[in-house]
Amino acid sequence: MKKMMSLLMAAVLMASVLAGCGGSKELTFTTGSETGTYYGFGTVLAGQISDDTKTTVTAIVGKGSKANIELMDIGDAQLGLVQSDVMAYAYNGTSLFENKIDSFSTVASLYMEQVQIVTLDPTIKSVADLKGKTVSVGESGSGVYFNAIDVLAAYDLTLDDINPTYQSFGDSTEALQDGKIDAGFIVSGAPTTAITSLATSRDVYLVELDDEHIEKLTAASPYYSKNVIPAEAYGLEKDATTVAVGAVIIARDDVDEDAVYNVVSGIFESVDTLAHDKKAELDLDFAASVTAVPYHKGAAKYFAEKGITVPTK
Repeated sequence: MKKMMSLLMAAVLMASVLAGCGGSKELTFTTGSETGTYYGFGTVLAGQISDDTKTTVTAIVGKGSKANIELMDIGDAQLGLVQSDVMAYAYNGTSLFENKIDSFSTVASLYMEQVQIVTLDPTIKSVADLKGKTVSVGESGSGVYFNAIDVLAAYDLTLDDINPTYQSFGDSTEALQDGKIDAGFIVSGAPTTAITSLATSRDVYLVELDDEHIEKLTAASPYYSKNVIPAEAYGLEKDATTVAVGAVIIARDDVDEDAVYNVVSGIFESVDTLAHDKKAELDLDFAASVTAVPYHKGAAKYFAEKGITVPTK
């Protein structure tokens, strides 16, 4: 009888452990390339959440927003860093997502990431000047790839009008250094490691977007907003005008509510202790500003404690 009771208690305990997110409060967090802001900042966030809460988060290298969403959809990651535009495309089954992926929810919007078109050629001043050039448009299926297509379209250009290559941030800047490409799209929070490294040995230039084409782009895709990269980011001669999208943490819907609560509280309860420059851009109201994809209940619980109501599924 005692043995049966022990087995029953063990079964109940196991069932409670297995509730939500496969029962695990050890979460895999897919980010970006090692030379991008996603990985650098994501690693810092994962470390702080793990240190300050009962949820352990492990950041891993990712291949961009689309790949991160697909990795989470098959259950190989529970958290992901993605661009606000790409997550909306996935959730609605539009753009390059042939099938809707809605198995995830918003956790928090972190910061704006700029569309940075980098070149070593000072004669390339406008997106229109990219016509006929060899241009890296990011890894295939990455958020950068989506952005490149959108920005080119605002100037009535397509991939057929350029010679596209599909490279990561690090590979793009290396190809620029070696003269193998004329320009590269890098979408990341400025300053970005890949570009700052290039700027230590070469004069870098950012191709700007003008107001007319920014208005055309934002009218077609409201996920973009006008943004200015300060000259001091890369030692530029002047500030550079471009557009930006939001960098957002998302979670699988089946991740334990308490675990997601810990993710948000682990970030925003100790912002000052984060060892990364991006902490200066963290803002609770901005974190709760996403409307395209509903929030996870664990995140909503944290925001509610701060007097902020967010939409949930």
